[in-house]
Amino acid sequence: MAKLCNVGLIGQGFMGRTHSNAYLKVSKFFLDLPLEPVMHTVFGMKEEKPEVFARRWGWQQYATDWKKVVRDEAIDLVDIVTPNFMHMPPAMAALEAGKPVASEKPIAGTLADARAMVQAAKKAKAKTFVWYNYRRCPAVALAHQLVKAGKIGRIFHVRCIYLQDWGGPDTPLLWRFQKKLAGSGAHGDLNSHIVDLALWLVGPIAEVTGMMKTFVTERTLPGSEESDKVTVDDAAAFLARFANNALGTFEATRFATGRKNGLRFEINGSKGSIVFDLERLNELLFYDSADAQGRHGFRLIQATDASHPYIAAYWPRGHIIGYEHSFINTVVDLLGGIADGTPVHPTFADGFLTQKVLDAVAESAQSNAWVRI
Repeated sequence: MAKLCNVGLIGQGFMGRTHSNAYLKVSKFFLDLPLEPVMHTVFGMKEEKPEVFARRWGWQQYATDWKKVVRDEAIDLVDIVTPNFMHMPPAMAALEAGKPVASEKPIAGTLADARAMVQAAKKAKAKTFVWYNYRRCPAVALAHQLVKAGKIGRIFHVRCIYLQDWGGPDTPLLWRFQKKLAGSGAHGDLNSHIVDLALWLVGPIAEVTGMMKTFVTERTLPGSEESDKVTVDDAAAFLARFANNALGTFEATRFATGRKNGLRFEINGSKGSIVFDLERLNELLFYDSADAQGRHGFRLIQATDASHPYIAAYWPRGHIIGYEHSFINTVVDLLGGIADGTPVHPTFADGFLTQKVLDAVAESAQSNAWVRI
């Protein structure tokens, strides 16, 4: 029987539901887990009614003081899903207690806070993890295998976009539009995902130049006719030079009308290319220049075969999986790393590197100049 791992979830909301679902389902699909997650305690502010969340999602206990959750000796893993400005305090407390800590992205509201978290993790020698869950889509993991095996050769171009449309002019002033709570807008929320994927798939970024734009500078307060200023970006785009001399283009926006969750990347190399679209997350397009003359073309790989990453635990070939399974797959790797003592990437140090890129883009947008990472 697997050893138990009591989880303390700090926060609720959208990410609280995805993480809860993952802890609920992981042992149903993956039968040989080294640790069995126990949904021990969830924290939520009193007005969020954490007792309702706990009952609905299967948490044994709830609390309205996150410090009590982190300090509880029964808690083995602290998982943070609060708004960005609140990531650092519980993370630092967990590290001080020597506990493994996982955090939603970006790991902190500022680069300075992210650096402090990395230093604290190094001092505590504690396990850290960042929930960049798109790494755990089987098709993306397959893309990583192909790149690392040299199947597309020397990389020349990296094109990444993340397009959404929920932040239009009629959207009220939610916390994501306030810098003090979110740290940044579309740049930190969306570009962080595609920067993480680019760093994982291609390697370090050497320098960037970018621009950021706030299209709607004032929004109405939720449930009110009063309004207040927007203090984050609505869209950001930047160019990048990778350390391996590849060229990169990145774009993120909440104003791409008609696009709901349009993350897409294309990588072109000397031997081939790969293309991924999150809204078709079971599929990977692969072009192999080694194909016979007259048979060149992008092949569609449906990443649902038992030979593909993570898939053997799920359904028969061709029976697709969904967004929620990327979180389940993430929990598998997280628990494995806690059990055997090996790093599970991305760590806080990896998350800090992503934030260095984001911070450099923001600096470039202010200076209208290239900025070295």
